[in-house]
Amino acid sequence: MEYRQLGRSGLRVSTITLGTMGFGGDGWASVVGRIDVEGARRQIGIARDAGVNLIDTADVYSDGRSEEIVGQALGKSRDDVLIATKVRMPMGDGINDTGLSRHHIIRAAEDSLRRLGTDHIDLYQVHEWDGQTPLEETLNALDHLVSSGKVRYIGASNYTAWQLMKALWVADRTGTQHFVSQQIHYSLQAREAENELVPLSLDQGLGILVWSPLAGGLLSGKYRRGAAAPEGSRRFEGWTEPPIHDEDKLYNTIEEVVAIADSRGVPAARVALAYTISKPGVTSVIVGARTEEQLTDNLGAAELRLTEEETARLDAVSAQPLPYPYWHQANTASDRLGAAELSLLARHLG
Repeated sequence: MEYRQLGRSGLRVSTITLGTMGFGGDGWASVVGRIDVEGARRQIGIARDAGVNLIDTADVYSDGRSEEIVGQALGKSRDDVLIATKVRMPMGDGINDTGLSRHHIIRAAEDSLRRLGTDHIDLYQVHEWDGQTPLEETLNALDHLVSSGKVRYIGASNYTAWQLMKALWVADRTGTQHFVSQQIHYSLQAREAENELVPLSLDQGLGILVWSPLAGGLLSGKYRRGAAAPEGSRRFEGWTEPPIHDEDKLYNTIEEVVAIADSRGVPAARVALAYTISKPGVTSVIVGARTEEQLTDNLGAAELRLTEEETARLDAVSAQPLPYPYWHQANTASDRLGAAELSLLARHLG
């Protein structure tokens, strides 16, 4: 297992993170998994044996049950791993039981600490943008949690580039804690993050944690052109994230992933994960699994190194057209591009 520095922090995390959306599996999360405490304990053990040192959860997963299971499964070994959780989504019926107000953030953090059975959260992430709460209020609340020792580092998730850059600017202006990372959706099926979010991370020194790097299972090799979604899969049970905008392109990508996997003698999912792990700016990919066999297969991606030729094949089949102003910069500004821009534009230059 390789360990990478999380942004400009001194924290080092494994290139694979254990995702826990399927811990508990109540309500909308039931299609992801229904893993109880004993199952979670086994998955955590398998992940730790492979070198995983970061576990990602959120208060909204099964209405807090995922956090409870993580805490119970870890028990006395809590300090042997890093725990990341999130705040923002509704956690009650009250008008202030959601969002990124000081009221909700501090209350939610206290609740998460209680459910996790710990005195600190290693990485506390805002789960989504809140356009109705001033960033100064949100960042001051997070800064308070860090100053009090209840949170070690803070991160963002699902922000646009301008929202994230504004948050970094506000933190500079107010002297509050900066986000050290962002958690984003990024995979062979959805490469939009390369346009703005990845270059921003490279330029500003943010770590990138990737959620759903298998595109909700679409890149696992189970979904094939002309065939119905496999029974028991997320799509079979109505899961719609991520959206599919170009079905032909998706299946072309899947076929290339499967071809490379077959030539390597490894599961298709392992190839798709290794591809994302290798991309510029990526610190760690978050992997959840319904079964221990799936988890073991996916953890093997940490040791798989794709060749330049294999990466180029996957780049080509999954490529997205450059929107403006990127195509214009590629055409007219190639003599003055920096490392952040080149993470997107280098392969488009002659």
